[in-house]
Amino acid sequence: MPTEIDRLLAAGDSDEFEHHLEDFVKTAEQVFNFPELSEGNKREQLWKMLCDTAKTAQNHTLLKNCFVAIRILSREKQALNNLITDDCINLIKKNIGLDGDEFKFNEETTPACLEALKSLCNIAFNCRLVAEKCRKNGILDGIVDRIKKYKDENIPEDVKFFDVKLLFLISALCPDSRRKLKNEIKTLIDVLEINLQRAAETHMQHDELPPIFLTDKQSDLVCEVLKALFNLTVHIDVENAEDMAEIINLTEILRNYLLISTDSLDKTWMLRNNVINLLTNVPDECYKYLLIPVQDGIRMPKNLQFEGQNMTTIYEILMFLMAKFNDDPKVSNQHEVLSPVVTVLLKGATSNRDIRKFLRNQILPPLKDVHTRPEQGTTIRNHLCRLLTTPITQLRDLVAELLFVLCKKSVSRMIKYTGYGNAAGLFAQRGLLAGGHDKGEADYSSDSEDSETEEYADHKHGINPVLGCYEEPHVKVTENMTEEQKEYEAMKLVELMDSLLKTGTIKPCRIGEDGKPQPIEHVLQLQEGLKTQQVHIDSDSD
Repeated sequence: MPTEIDRLLAAGDSDEFEHHLEDFVKTAEQVFNFPELSEGNKREQLWKMLCDTAKTAQNHTLLKNCFVAIRILSREKQALNNLITDDCINLIKKNIGLDGDEFKFNEETTPACLEALKSLCNIAFNCRLVAEKCRKNGILDGIVDRIKKYKDENIPEDVKFFDVKLLFLISALCPDSRRKLKNEIKTLIDVLEINLQRAAETHMQHDELPPIFLTDKQSDLVCEVLKALFNLTVHIDVENAEDMAEIINLTEILRNYLLISTDSLDKTWMLRNNVINLLTNVPDECYKYLLIPVQDGIRMPKNLQFEGQNMTTIYEILMFLMAKFNDDPKVSNQHEVLSPVVTVLLKGATSNRDIRKFLRNQILPPLKDVHTRPEQGTTIRNHLCRLLTTPITQLRDLVAELLFVLCKKSVSRMIKYTGYGNAAGLFAQRGLLAGGHDKGEADYSSDSEDSETEEYADHKHGINPVLGCYEEPHVKVTENMTEEQKEYEAMKLVELMDSLLKTGTIKPCRIGEDGKPQPIEHVLQLQEGLKTQQVHIDSDSD
């Protein structure tokens, strides 16, 4: 039985072609594979037919449908390198209004332009060779020039979105294009500013809306701009005053976008996600621009004010992290989902005292629940402590560093809030398994940030530092044993450990003078240097 593709190929350049093309784009809108095109030269034949028809089409609907079909077919990577000729790219370039001729957007031209842009995005994504050609044949320059006109010219929102999406794809797939686009960072920042201005104007006309409000289309465009900016800001020259001025301006704009509302919660989270991803590229010294002084006469919750600073943006980043925790990402996705926001919090905490102290109050408030292990529960602290033992080492190390910074790099304070067992990985890396002081601890002021709670003081004597919580006294298993029985059980344990050591099942270590674990050759060596292995919790006063 002939398929729509067969009927389309059979129609050739007859009058029936337009009718069969319309049927094809309707039935294939959700299709991503066309195995029948692998027969003979059907694929090449169909692509040529569509391009030839688009070149001569006088009917705007026919032209649009040709590009819809090209967009659908370009979902398949198969043979795209050979199918997409220079003539095909030039055809698309002309119909997206970038061939140098004056292009007017109207009800007739815009649908075909939009489908041609979508097609080019698909083709560039699936064929890096085409993305590279777009960099060389003027398409990238044309896109940049059109973006610069967004403020003054009436360009459809959908066209803007796919313009920036194409720029993002080219910058992602062609490293050489990033050097070329470095000078256009301000162009993209201007787009962010324009959207903020228009959002503010919308609010002035509709008092019932939040202070700054983005429509879904505005939000989608901003997200693509943020993704493109991420590619262009991976390496920032902090010694270049002009570059740093741009990034400071960008940081101040990102602060505003962290407070923006959108049509739907999903769009809001997507916007926050892209803002946070971009903030991972921002130099630490720019993080202070995420804060603004609390303004007189403006009411705001006390918990969002800290030492005269408005901490709403930092709070929103924390809420974003909490939302990610509530989604309970799979272990395999933890790094991708959680690392960017943890990185941003870490960069903020290490670079700015106000941010660090605010985060400490939010994440590690004075301990009141001393009966629950640090990794059990639903608070941000509980979630972060669970990540201290995740198998995803990059994320584990980020979380450990964040908590350690919030503890002012104090070993005793880290043990108090996370438990020695959870923090052992960090201590091993830093040579702190035997206690002592980290070399970075001196960088933090010694002033008290909170006082010991009554609950903690009342149960301090029974808190197990390894578990990080109060542990009820229990009967010693050796209490009713004779000395001979104790010696017998001890020797059994020594023999078992020695056997595991000889077979290579375990590799016992002891703590060396540098505070790091060192492998031993015999189990009896564990007796040596026991004093250096004992962890004493210093004063718990913070």
